[in-house]
Amino acid sequence: MATETKAPPLQNAAVAIDDAPAQQDDNAPAEGGSSSQKKKPEPARNPPKSGGGVRGAIEAVGQGTLDFIDHIGRIALMLWEVAKVTFLPPYRFRLLFESMEEVGVGSLFIVLLTGLFTGMVMSLQGVIAFSAFNAETLVGGSTAVVLSRELSPVLAGLMVSGRSGSAMATTLGTMWVTEQIDAMEVMAVSSMQYLVMPRIIAAIFMMPLLTLLFDFVGMAGAYLVAVEVMGVDGGIFVAKIKDFVAPMDIVKGAIKAACFGASIAVLSCYRGFYAAGGAKGVGEATTSAVVLGSISILVLNYFLDLILW
Repeated sequence: MATETKAPPLQNAAVAIDDAPAQQDDNAPAEGGSSSQKKKPEPARNPPKSGGGVRGAIEAVGQGTLDFIDHIGRIALMLWEVAKVTFLPPYRFRLLFESMEEVGVGSLFIVLLTGLFTGMVMSLQGVIAFSAFNAETLVGGSTAVVLSRELSPVLAGLMVSGRSGSAMATTLGTMWVTEQIDAMEVMAVSSMQYLVMPRIIAAIFMMPLLTLLFDFVGMAGAYLVAVEVMGVDGGIFVAKIKDFVAPMDIVKGAIKAACFGASIAVLSCYRGFYAAGGAKGVGEATTSAVVLGSISILVLNYFLDLILW
């Protein structure tokens, strides 16, 4: 009797166990469907359209304009902060001289090398071109005018942008990413006065000097090629330089170089000071500083020519 009374519950349990998989199998498609819906959610009813057609082009132009205005505002604020602390104590002349050494001495070799071969190429091509109508003696004056007005400040600026501008952006970007600038602010040290202002002043003062050296070395290379290699009369070469080049040409070239130096330092410090994203961000800031500095030199060169000449 005891076994007979216990048998039905065992049979019912077996039946329940046999029925459970069947119930799971019946519900499996529904669960699988729900999981697939979670993995691939339905799109929104009105998804934003971007990156295609006329609307995408307008959005790209608008976003680029907003970014440009944002950068201009940040640069203006940075310059305002620099202007406020320029004449305030403490006066750290050691930092200024170190920055002048970095910009001037650090870029001296590449500027002199570029100037030498630029003058040599200009003289060589000038003699070849002027020989077509027997005017080889004009090569001295024409080379001097082109160097003093255009090539010396522009090429020297490009060299300084690649050498010293990248160094500024890398230094400030590394300090920003590693929170050294935050530590300076905590210690009540103005980062603008300590880091940015000396570099801007150094670039403004050293760029005209580098441009003058570029002029001198370039004309030395031009004289070497024209007189010693191509056989142009040396006295006429020098006399044409005096006839073609006025002292104001050299002064205006130095003024352009000072403007280029300010542009290089401001943009390089700005890109480095606002670098973000670790080592990758520092590399991108350095690349951006060199590109923006080079473009600013070419753009400023045109507008300064309109103003000065």
